[in-house]
Amino acid sequence: MRELLTTGWKMLVVRGVIGIVFGILAIVWPLETAVALALLWGFWALMDGVGLLAQAFQPEGQGSRVWLVLMGVIALVAAFFAIFSPAVTAKALTWILGIWLIVRGLFEVVGAFGSNRTRPRGLLLLSAALSILLGILFVANPGAAAVGIAVFLGVVALMWGAVFVLGGLALRRELTAGETSSAAPSGPA
Repeated sequence: MRELLTTGWKMLVVRGVIGIVFGILAIVWPLETAVALALLWGFWALMDGVGLLAQAFQPEGQGSRVWLVLMGVIALVAAFFAIFSPAVTAKALTWILGIWLIVRGLFEVVGAFGSNRTRPRGLLLLSAALSILLGILFVANPGAAAVGIAVFLGVVALMWGAVFVLGGLALRRELTAGETSSAAPSGPA
C-alpha cells in the first residue's frame, strides 16, 4: 500500500507538471493549439472511419451494413479535411458549436415559458441568453472563437495542473509525516 501511495503522489505531480506545460503552451500559442486540436480530431475521425468500414464488412453486421459504410465514408472525408486543412476545420467546428449554442438557447427560452413553474424560469432565461450570445459570437467570428477556446483550455489545464502538483505535494507531506510518527519511539524504555 505504501508503494502505491508513494507512486501516487509522484504521478500526481507529473500529471500536474504536464498540465501546467500544456496550459502555458496553449495560452502562448492559441492558434497552433486550435490547429493541433483539429488535427487530433482529424486522426480520431480517420480511425473511427476505418473502424466503421471494417465493422460494415463483418459477417454478423448484415442489416446495418449500408449505414456503417455511409458513416465510415463520411468520417473519412471529415478526417481528410481535418488533417489536410486543420485551420479551416477548427473554424468550421467552432461555427457548428456556435449554431448548436444558438439552437440550445432557443430551446431553453421555449422551456422557460413552457413550464408553469416561475422559480427556475429566470435561471433558464439567463442560461438561454448566455448560450445565444456565445453562439452569435462564435458564428460571427469562428477564427477568434477557436483561439478563445484554445486559450480557455490552456487556462483550465494550467489550473488543473497546479491542483495536481499541490495535491501530490500534500500527499507526499502526509506520507512523510506518517513515516516520522511511526519511526518515533512509542514510550519510555
